[in-house]
Amino acid sequence: MVGIEHAFEPDHIAAVGTQLFKRKSKNGIKNKLKTAFTKSSLVGIFWGAGHTTTLVAIGFLAYFFTINITAEIFSGLELMVGVMLIFLGITTIWKNKFKIQHRHPHQHSDGNLHFDAHEHNDDDHKHEHKSYLIGLIHGLAGSGSLIALAATTLDNMEMALTFILLFGLGSIIGMIAVSGLIGLPILLTDRVSLINRFFRYGTAAISLIIGVNILFEVGILNNLS
Repeated sequence: MVGIEHAFEPDHIAAVGTQLFKRKSKNGIKNKLKTAFTKSSLVGIFWGAGHTTTLVAIGFLAYFFTINITAEIFSGLELMVGVMLIFLGITTIWKNKFKIQHRHPHQHSDGNLHFDAHEHNDDDHKHEHKSYLIGLIHGLAGSGSLIALAATTLDNMEMALTFILLFGLGSIIGMIAVSGLIGLPILLTDRVSLINRFFRYGTAAISLIIGVNILFEVGILNNLS
């Protein structure tokens, strides 16, 4: 239950929301609903998987190697999350102006493997690994990592890992719900440019505001206090 609640934190919602403007759905309400459900669920699952991966790694290192993660390290990781949210906000606003090319491996029926170059916003390719990466970064900072550290105070490693994994499972379930709630109206209105643009700009603005607020609180206020 704590993991489910954790998924509804504003910075998590903002980061995942920016990932739901990448693909057009097919015509027809049935196809739209199918695309919306599949796309939103995958974004939530991959974010949660990345988040859980980091939490397990933090818990494992802290338990076995008794690594002391100082407040300064946490502050630096929080700043990284703030920068990430600002970057996601900017790229969501100007999504058609960023022409980032990269390569993916493709294997044909004859067994030949080759790498095709394509733009990162190409709708014919899936990029769920980006949601996984965002989840990894989110797991490094915030209350999630504190949960992982708190779990290391339990009686044994099995209990600590079970606690972290259950928390991670809850965060995946919560993020599927979050991405579904905000992804359904976004993807169902992808053909109505005015409404979809409103959703896109609004999500990007929220991501930017939260990112700037993190930089201000952690980078400026904490140093002044």
